[in-house]
Amino acid sequence: MDFVRIIIAILLPPLGVFLQVGFGGAFWLNILLTLLGYIPGIVHAVYIIAKR
Repeated sequence: MDFVRIIIAILLPPLGVFLQVGFGGAFWLNILLTLLGYIPGIVHAVYIIAKR
């Protein structure tokens, strides 16, 4: 299942984080990072998924 979440995180980083942690602080941080730049959003999403 983590492999699928990582693929989703690469395509839509906030969705990948949402599937992992829900509407938490990490989700909103990821939306901010994705708006500031797509790559930081991907890095953060993959980190959140790999950490848990």
